[in-house]
Amino acid sequence: METKHHKIVVAITGASGSIYAKVLLDKLEKLKPQIQDVALVMSDNAKLVWETELGNKHYLNYTFKTYHKNDFMAPFASGSAKYNTVIVCPCSMGTLARIAGGISNDLITRAADVVLKERRKLILITRDTPLSLIHINNMKTITEAGGIVCPASPSFYSLPKTFEELAATVIDRVLDLAGIEQDAYRWGEK
Repeated sequence: METKHHKIVVAITGASGSIYAKVLLDKLEKLKPQIQDVALVMSDNAKLVWETELGNKHYLNYTFKTYHKNDFMAPFASGSAKYNTVIVCPCSMGTLARIAGGISNDLITRAADVVLKERRKLILITRDTPLSLIHINNMKTITEAGGIVCPASPSFYSLPKTFEELAATVIDRVLDLAGIEQDAYRWGEK
């Protein structure tokens, strides 16, 4: 039997792009057989943006354990819980700045701080455009600290036909970065 070794935190901030979070959560539900645990934390703005952009509260329907944004007793608030990946999707520039500055003022930034100090994977799906020099310098800081900045820049070579398929071109890349095996379009396939 395959060992489940992925322990993942999905953090959703109030940046526009709730479709990316939805596609990520949908795919993680399907990939549960290879994942030991998925923990979910959302900012208040993330819930508002989800409801505005997607017109529903389906973030309540996922089977993953959900933690309040200020629950510092959550297991992944400590490195000893051995969560190996934190994915912030989408990641607001404010959250990126707080992570880059080492400011752990909520569970999202604390989870990112922990995963960086433990030399594990932090993947930030940024969505804002254009970028200021402050944003770029914060991205540089995150990268130098071992994090991965993965802008929500969809690809078109798989000929996506829906918004979800387009968002999946980013999320498939994120899951690859996290080391999760999946069946996804690969360059050169027909």
